[in-house]
Amino acid sequence: MTDHATGTHVFTPDPRNDNVLIDVNGELFPRPEAKISVFDSGFMLGDGVWEGLRVYNGKMAFLDRHLDRLWQGAKAIMLDIGISREEMIARLRRVLDANQMTGDGVHIRLMVTRGIRSTPYQDPRVVISPATIVMIPEWKAPAAGTATRMLNLFTVHVRRGYPDVQDPKLNSHSKLNCITACIQAAQAGADEALMLDPHGFVATCNSTHFFIVRNGEVWTSTGDYCLDGITRRIVVETAREAGIPTYERNFSLTDVYGADEAFTTGTFAGLAPIGTIDGRVIGTERGPMVERLQGLYRQAVERELA
Repeated sequence: MTDHATGTHVFTPDPRNDNVLIDVNGELFPRPEAKISVFDSGFMLGDGVWEGLRVYNGKMAFLDRHLDRLWQGAKAIMLDIGISREEMIARLRRVLDANQMTGDGVHIRLMVTRGIRSTPYQDPRVVISPATIVMIPEWKAPAAGTATRMLNLFTVHVRRGYPDVQDPKLNSHSKLNCITACIQAAQAGADEALMLDPHGFVATCNSTHFFIVRNGEVWTSTGDYCLDGITRRIVVETAREAGIPTYERNFSLTDVYGADEAFTTGTFAGLAPIGTIDGRVIGTERGPMVERLQGLYRQAVERELA
């Protein structure tokens, strides 16, 4: 395995991040001093929900959608966030202001766990504190060329599971399923893992969503076995508004291998083109549909920030 990440999450290191201020439960700490308890539910059991936010010109893009998903996920697992939505937004803005993050190239990891447990045990009734809320802002922009560099994907044996086992729609702290997929893809020399659903249809990637283009149509999975991605949803909406036939449907690797174009979507990098999948060449350069959709997504971001 390489000693650095590849794919859509590659970024240029920024020395300003060494001492960035991090919000832990409403208090600001320099990065080396930002800590949580070893009894915290997130550390101990992966018990929590989170969001990743992109900041453009000091403004958090699609914040309402992200907070909707955060609150819905917390409600689903009976996690009391403990503060109002307004207070959450105030803390987010405060941590940006404290770090003088008024421009582009900023990413925030917002994490909420069930809080501190009295003992290492999974039962939520042993929780003895309010929820833990952490906000990690970083100077973190996608590496140059991300919009055009052709990704290499590898289909892994690790599946996206049934919702009655662990619902893939929940953006939980427990990401071991995706991490295992990521490890297998990395060992195969790929940038990211392509994951199937329990029926053998294409579901998603380990940290991004997956689309193909066939005969002028854009296809993505049904969404039954993947996170309801914010960027994924915006791409589907903007493509349909532009008159591009766009479908959420079941499709197999046979459809993928014969596709005209393929791409991933995610909050951090937006849309990124795919070159090869399991050794099959999908394209050697960014295709016209991906380029068009990247433009439509940029317009959607601009409308959001206006």
